[in-house]
Amino acid sequence: MKKRRIIAILIAFVLTIGATAMWSASTIEREGDPDAIVLEDSGSDVGVQPKKGGNKVVKVITAPFKAIGRLFGAGKDPNRLQRMSEKDAERFESVGVTKIDDASTQGEKKVSSASSAREHMEAGRELLMEGRYGEAVSELTMAVSLDPKLTEAHNLLGVAYDKKGFAERAKDSFERAVKLEEDAETLNNLGFSLYQNGNYRAAIDRLKRAAKLAPGDERILNNLGLAYCRLGKIDEAHKAFTRATGALTGNLNMAKMMERFGREDDAIKFYEAARDVDPNNIMALRRLADLYQRVGRASEADTARAALALALNNSTGNTGR
Repeated sequence: MKKRRIIAILIAFVLTIGATAMWSASTIEREGDPDAIVLEDSGSDVGVQPKKGGNKVVKVITAPFKAIGRLFGAGKDPNRLQRMSEKDAERFESVGVTKIDDASTQGEKKVSSASSAREHMEAGRELLMEGRYGEAVSELTMAVSLDPKLTEAHNLLGVAYDKKGFAERAKDSFERAVKLEEDAETLNNLGFSLYQNGNYRAAIDRLKRAAKLAPGDERILNNLGLAYCRLGKIDEAHKAFTRATGALTGNLNMAKMMERFGREDDAIKFYEAARDVDPNNIMALRRLADLYQRVGRASEADTARAALALALNNSTGNTGR
C-alpha cells in the first residue's frame, strides 16, 4: 500500500515538473503569439476560430493529460495537472494564392473550377479543419473571387492566412468580413488579428463589440484580457479573464501573464487569489513556492512547499485505497 502511494506521488511530481518545463519552453519553441500560447497550454480558448468543429488538434493532444489527471484523482479540477498540454506547432512554407504546394496535402480534394462560391467555401472549410491550410487558402480565395460579398468565406480565409502566418493578409480578410457583417466571430477574429499586429486599442474596441454580441464567449473574453494586459490595464484584464473562465482560472491566467511581464509581486497576488478559491491548487502552490523564494520571502516559500507536498499527496492518495 505504502509502496503504491509513494510511486503515485513520484509520478505526480515528475508530471508536475514536466508540465512546468512544457509551459516554460512552449513560448520559445512554438510559433504563434507567446501570451496566447500560455493560455492555450492551461486549457483556455484563445485566438481566432472558424465556425464548426472547434480546435480538434488541441482536444486530441490534451486528452492524455486529462486522462492522467483523472487517474490521480484530479478529474474534477480544471486547473490541475491534466490541463497542462503541449500543442504541436506546424510550420508551413509560404505559398501563392493560385499555386499551392503544401507539405500537409493528403491527396487532391479541390472542387471543380466550375463550382459555386459556396461549394469552394465549404471545401475550404473542410481543408481548414483538417489543417491543410495552403489548400484552404486556394479554395477560399476562389470563393471570395466568385462572390466578394460572401462574409463567411472572407472570415475563413482570414483564419487560413492566420494559420499560415500571413498576419497582414489575415487582417485584411477579417476587415472585409466585418465590413460585410459584424457578428461576434468576425469581430473576435479581427480583434485578435489587430492584437497580434500590436494595435491593442483597436483590438480592444473590436473585442468589446464582440463581447457585447456574445457575452459568455470564453475565447473572445480571453482575447480581450490579453489585449488589456498589453496596455497595462490589469484590472480590466482580470475582469475579462474571470468572466471567461471563472475566478480560479481567471486568477491563474492573470498570474501567468504577470510572470511573463516580470511583475513578480503582482503574480504572487493573483496566485494567492487563486488559492483563496482553491487552497490546494497545485499550480498556484508550485508557483508561489518559487516566487516567494525569488523575492526573499523564505518562510512563506517553505509553507507553500509544505502545502504543495500535502496537496500532491492528497491528490494521489485515493489511488492506493
